Amino acid sequence: MRTSANPIIADLRDRIQHLEGSVARHKAILPFGVPEIDAHLPGGGLAYGALHEFAGGGVGTVDGAAAALFAAGIAARTKGKVVWCLARPDLFAPALAQVGLHPDRVIYVEAIREEFVLESFEEALRFGGLGAVVGEVVRLPMKASRRLQLAAEGSGTIGLMIRRWRRPTEVGDFGHPTAAATRWRISVLPSEPLPVPGIGRARWLAELIRVKAGESADFVVGACDVQGRISLSSDTADGSGETRRSVHSG
Repeated sequence: MRTSANPIIADLRDRIQHLEGSVARHKAILPFGVPEIDAHLPGGGLAYGALHEFAGGGVGTVDGAAAALFAAGIAARTKGKVVWCLARPDLFAPALAQVGLHPDRVIYVEAIREEFVLESFEEALRFGGLGAVVGEVVRLPMKASRRLQLAAEGSGTIGLMIRRWRRPTEVGDFGHPTAAATRWRISVLPSEPLPVPGIGRARWLAELIRVKAGESADFVVGACDVQGRISLSSDTADGSGETRRSVHSG
């Protein structure tokens, strides 16, 4: 019995080591390039091979658009094609180009129902070889988010899920937990003041409301530039110039 079992055990060990090695290779990081933000993220940035979640800070379309542009800026800084899954054909492609995500990089997948958005998102994550996979949904149940997280872990692709509300009553769904590695809430703030009259760079309040093995925090940032990069605003909402931290979130 011992002799016949040894090859089986050895084979299982080889498979486990192979799987562990695969996971380790996929643990790459996409930093924001802003030390104050990257310091709050394990590894110094957003993890590839993981699901990240974004929502507007209010029920209006303005905050929702800011959340979409925040996610698009992240996707713009990856390498390769980006799959964008959605059920509402109202995405404004020129706005994505302004934050560095050019049309020639994006493959749009339009679904007639949100369930199909989740299916397409998962399939694209499992495909691998993509820069990022972006999705737009109202609800993200825990079970579905776990499937997406596992799919991202398996391929090493970064998954960016945007929560979009059709009516105010749906906002409460964002309070339910998901398996996302990070969860962000983005709100529009007045533009940065200029020394002369004119239109300053748009500003957002980026709330990191959950991060695994990290601490949540708020950041006042300048909106994504043409390369998808944000910057820490020199004039924060409360005038302190300091990052505001909240309770620990694991």
